[in-house]
Amino acid sequence: MNNKKISLPRTPAEWLEAVMNFIFFLCGMLAVCCVVLISVYMVVSGVPAIHKIGLFKFLFGIKWASTAAEPLFGILPFILSSVYGTLGATILGVPIGLLTAVFLSKAADPKLRTVVVTAIELLSGIPSVVFGLLGMQVLVPAVAKTFGKASGACLLSAIVVLSIMILPSIVSVSVTALNAVPPEYEQGSLALGATDTETWFKISVPAAKSGIAAGIVLGIGRAIGEAMAVMMVAGNSPNMPDSVFRSVTFLTTAIAKEMSYAGGLQRQALFSIALVLFVFIMIINVVLNVVLKGGDRDA
Repeated sequence: MNNKKISLPRTPAEWLEAVMNFIFFLCGMLAVCCVVLISVYMVVSGVPAIHKIGLFKFLFGIKWASTAAEPLFGILPFILSSVYGTLGATILGVPIGLLTAVFLSKAADPKLRTVVVTAIELLSGIPSVVFGLLGMQVLVPAVAKTFGKASGACLLSAIVVLSIMILPSIVSVSVTALNAVPPEYEQGSLALGATDTETWFKISVPAAKSGIAAGIVLGIGRAIGEAMAVMMVAGNSPNMPDSVFRSVTFLTTAIAKEMSYAGGLQRQALFSIALVLFVFIMIINVVLNVVLKGGDRDA
C-alpha cells in the first residue's frame, strides 16, 4: 500500500503560494458555477414557452404579434436579422480592422501609432448608447438621403454601426498578436527577397492568426449581443429582412423593447428568445474553436 505524506508549506513564500493557488481555484470554480447557473436558468425559463407555442411555430414562424388578441410568437425575422446584421458587420469590420492592425503594427510612424492606438482604446470604452445616438442623428438621415428612402432606420444602418463597434476589439487584439511575432520570421523573409508587404501578409499575419482570430471572435460576440445601439438605428419593426433598407428587429432588441411591460406567455416567450440567443452564441463559439484548433493542428 502506497502511503504518501502531504507536505505542508513551511516558509512564508510557500504559504503565500498555497493561499494564492487556493484563491485562484475558488475564482475558477466561481466562474464555472456562474456559467452553469446561467445556463440552467435560461433553460428553465425558456423551455415552457417553447413547449406551449410549439418549437416549429416559435423558430420558423414569420409573424410576431405578442400583444394581439390572438398572439403570435414567430421569431424567424429576429433570427435572420441577427444573422444578417452580424454577418454584414463582420464582412465590413474584419478587413478594415485587420488592415488597420497591420498598418499600426508594421508600417505606422511611432508617434502616429501611439495616437491611433490611444484613440482606438478610447473608442472601445464609449458606451453603446453613444454609438446609437450618433447613428440615429447622423447615419440614419444620411442613409435616407443617399438612397432616397423615407426612413434610414433599417438593417443597413445597424450593420454600419455594428461594424464600427467591433473595430476596437479586432484592432487592439490583432496589433498585440502581430507585435508578438518573432522578428526572425520577417528578417528571414526579407533576406529571401520578399517585399515588406509580402512579408506582412504572407509571414506575419499567418504567424499571428490565433491572436487575430481571437480578436475577430470578440468582435463577433459584441455584434451578436449588442442591443441598445441597434435598437436606436434599426427601426424595431418585426419585418423579414428581405432588404437592407427594411426596418428590422434583432433578437436582443426584441427582448429589450418588450421586457418592461411583458407578462404571462409574452414574458416567457422573451425568455425563450434569450435562450435561442444563448444557444446561438454557444454554437458560434464552438464552431470557431473547432476551426481554430483544426487550423493549429494543420499548421
